[in-house]
Amino acid sequence: MNQRLKKILAPSLAIALLAGSASVLAQQAPKPENLIKWRQSAFQIVAWNTGRIKASVEGTYNKDEVQRAANVIAAIANSGLGGLFAAGTEQGKGWHDTSAKPELFKDPKKFADLNASFGKEAGELAAVAGGGDVAAIKTQFGKLQRTCKSCHDDFKSKD
Repeated sequence: MNQRLKKILAPSLAIALLAGSASVLAQQAPKPENLIKWRQSAFQIVAWNTGRIKASVEGTYNKDEVQRAANVIAAIANSGLGGLFAAGTEQGKGWHDTSAKPELFKDPKKFADLNASFGKEAGELAAVAGGGDVAAIKTQFGKLQRTCKSCHDDFKSKD
């Protein structure tokens, strides 16, 4: 590329990069109602997959079904769900009114610890599911359900 062309293109490229940067900076954080919808959706998917595992280990066992469901739960549990409980989402409506208790937003450390436990136990369930040992899967599934219950007891309204 010759020097004259570089002198012409360099300022144009700089302007284009600045304009692109400005548009990224101008983007707003997601609306609280979207964050609430996303977390409600994520937990619905977790609930559906939990039901699939329960049906399989209590009924006719299907290793592939359990593995797929456990993988989905682990992926969601370790996806950064805590970020969907941002300031401004203490109240409001997503698909329906939020069921998160105000205490969740007042005790972020405890919530983060419970969320980390959820991710750990979900990851363990996905690993155990690969072995196909129904007794081990049931044991780990119980541990996962206890982490869910702990968080629900402390941070989810019963309504």
